[in-house]
Amino acid sequence: MDRIEAMNAFISAVDEGSLAGASRRLGRSPAAVTRAVAALESMVGTRLLYRTTRVIRLTEAGQRYIASCRRILADLQEAELLAAGERTAPRGVLTVTAPLFFGRLYVRRLVDAYLEAYPQVQARLLLLDRTVNLLDEGIDVAVRIGHLPDSSLIAVKTGEVRRVVCASPGYLRRHKVPRQPVELASHNCIVFSAMTPTDTWTFSAGRGSDSVRTVRVRHRLTVTEAEAAIASAVEGRGITCVLSYQIERELKRGRLRLILEDFEAEPLPVHVVYPEVRLSAAKTRAFVDFVTPRLKKELTRIAAQIAAGTRGRQRQRIA
Repeated sequence: MDRIEAMNAFISAVDEGSLAGASRRLGRSPAAVTRAVAALESMVGTRLLYRTTRVIRLTEAGQRYIASCRRILADLQEAELLAAGERTAPRGVLTVTAPLFFGRLYVRRLVDAYLEAYPQVQARLLLLDRTVNLLDEGIDVAVRIGHLPDSSLIAVKTGEVRRVVCASPGYLRRHKVPRQPVELASHNCIVFSAMTPTDTWTFSAGRGSDSVRTVRVRHRLTVTEAEAAIASAVEGRGITCVLSYQIERELKRGRLRLILEDFEAEPLPVHVVYPEVRLSAAKTRAFVDFVTPRLKKELTRIAAQIAAGTRGRQRQRIA
């Protein structure tokens, strides 16, 4: 059994969620896919999948091994495309990762537009709220929000997003509007754990200040998704801290209001990130060139929209 062919069957089974799905994807019989996975397990000397007739699940060894398989197949495909002259004609499978919420709202549409422009390219869009190793997992490009650690990756900044504190107009009518971060101790706060992992929120010392301060907030609800925190805030359950793009629609509709804007922590940068080795492939170069100006334009639009709403609220402050 060819090892590359077996790796492809293994990855397809995991991506499709079943051996039957892998057989349809590869145009092979279920028995052939089963034999390929079994042969791969024999080659590596350990079980990679727990499988039944309907579902499959990676073993611990399988979780480690599949990342290597993806990297190997991605490198092999890149080498073949380069040898075939792909430098001048983007084609092949492009793998992109982005944060879940941001990816669903913005990156997915950019990937769709890219595929329309380059019909010989296929794409895999992985929406994950975790930082993945691009080389280990065979990923070509990532869109990342936040400060980047030093690494060998190339990063192109496309803009930034604000870390904002907000609540519904109804909540703010029923409670005294906080004018200082320390006043959050007397409010109901909704903690979005991916944004603020603890009950301590970070603020600047004031508009234009470089110093920061932390404030312990009172909270009864902690959630793991921004949408849940936003929904509770819209319903008047309390004050939450999220990223500005996540509440653009609610701000425009007047369902949420920003507070403590003079004390916002510094904005978080947004980058398009890729390994230097991947840029040699035309599909990656074309995607970076395609998505970077469009993402910059979108982030500029979001910033302007939120700033316009802020100016409007300054003329009609909550009593």
